[in-house]
Amino acid sequence: MATFANEVLVLPKPKGPFRAFAVCHFTAAHSELKSRSFHMQCKPLADAGVAVLYASPAINAGRQRGMRFVRLPKLRGKLRTFLASPSLLRILLSLKAEVYHFQDPELLPLAFAMKVFFRKRIVFDCYEDFPSMAYTMRGVPAMLRPAVAKATRGVLGLAARCFDGVMTADALTLRGFGGGGKSKKLTFYNFPNPEFFPAPESAAKDFDIVYRGGLSERAGTWQLLDAIRWLAVRGKPVRALLIGYCDSPEIEAALRERIRLLGLSEAVELQGRIGHGEMAKALGRARIGVSPLQDIPKFRVNIPVKVFEYWACGLPVVATDLAPIRPFFKNVDGGLLCPPGDAKALAQSIAWLLEHPQSAARMGQKGRTAIETRFTHRDEVRKLLRFYSRIVTAH
Repeated sequence: MATFANEVLVLPKPKGPFRAFAVCHFTAAHSELKSRSFHMQCKPLADAGVAVLYASPAINAGRQRGMRFVRLPKLRGKLRTFLASPSLLRILLSLKAEVYHFQDPELLPLAFAMKVFFRKRIVFDCYEDFPSMAYTMRGVPAMLRPAVAKATRGVLGLAARCFDGVMTADALTLRGFGGGGKSKKLTFYNFPNPEFFPAPESAAKDFDIVYRGGLSERAGTWQLLDAIRWLAVRGKPVRALLIGYCDSPEIEAALRERIRLLGLSEAVELQGRIGHGEMAKALGRARIGVSPLQDIPKFRVNIPVKVFEYWACGLPVVATDLAPIRPFFKNVDGGLLCPPGDAKALAQSIAWLLEHPQSAARMGQKGRTAIETRFTHRDEVRKLLRFYSRIVTAH
């Protein structure tokens, strides 16, 4: 059993005969323990009494908190993954799990084979809206991207008809699957696990603003730099901490050069990826969390998890006004929304919060309260347990 906010999380007992079951999360692309699959799902599942096997290239061995780790080779690229499928298949089948759960779209062919030929229970966690991501895929000509998006949506429709369960991280992505197939459907929101985001403590604020996530033009990083420059020119300099990754060394070089050209080298600190256990402490070093995502197909569907993490740390948030996040701001009063693509409006929102610290503090507290009472990780885990139980008992 696991305790969340003084509450005991109990494994639900479905109707009819029931026995304990084993869930295997598997990935061949990630050498680090992913926050969604490992920290938000596997750990609480194991605490709740589910036998969890975590098969990945991550360097872990043996058992930890009731989980068994299985080492898989790290594979890069769809072709290498496809060629390695027979060896991966042998390893996964040897684990004899009742449910096999995966996130990597490149493992879809392997998962289809496990379902069709070996009749395994398969859950696909479509944590991103992959069809909309096709519209910004590097290396794919713009004229071909609509066709790639359509083909991707077709494959996901097949998954909904073939697999036992389909999960997403937001309701708009799940809507893309429609009512297709007999697969069980679940939206598992990426609300912060309180084990890693406890009640914030008073700490020195080394930065005025913090951003965490992908660093790119589509994520609004360039827009954010323009906003910081706009403030500096008007005598309102701010210090910014950018935590995350670039898609390539070339993009990182371009980002550093842009920071230099804007004269922001002393104002902006870049920090690469950090462990999930370090995230709350890092975010807590700032006064304001920012989410300057651009108005592109992906962000018209996917919810930025960073907003919930900022709120969990008691930070007021400045975010671009996009459909997925808008309902979560409603009645929370946890920050300010501004038009996407408008660096001036972004800068003015940041400035207003810095100039009104008491209002900003109230917004941060309201965000934290919403995470504790409305957008709770414990409720998501309960949903996931019921989801698995329905799948296991449906056969």
